[in-house]
Amino acid sequence: MSSLITEDEINHETDLVWLEDITDLDYVRQSLDRLPTRKGKPAYHRDGRMVGYAHLGPTAKASRASGTFRRRVFWLLPHDRDSQPEGLYARSAPAEAIDPRTLAPRVKGYKTERSEGGPPSSAMRELGITLPL
Repeated sequence: MSSLITEDEINHETDLVWLEDITDLDYVRQSLDRLPTRKGKPAYHRDGRMVGYAHLGPTAKASRASGTFRRRVFWLLPHDRDSQPEGLYARSAPAEAIDPRTLAPRVKGYKTERSEGGPPSSAMRELGITLPL
């Protein structure tokens, strides 16, 4: 879950690669996956689709036990809000969901009113204020 990702686990990231435009996505799911390389598109073994992934710099160390690197992968499932706007997550979001506009290399991101399924209040919209949750 994204809330369990700590800054020190992602401090070797150099960039995030997006496989699709994230402008209209309210949220993406993020996880730390064990991958065989620091860079490149990882294999994807979940339902749904991979939306993006992180690249690691040359100082990132592989696990001694497995020889793999822990890299963030961003993904969506078939029942997520982008595919089913009135579905299970119409007014909420999964635990590992993060607003993709709050993500950057070495920044774990956070939930926002938008990612949680609720629009900002009219007063907040008028003032242009967006608060993290």
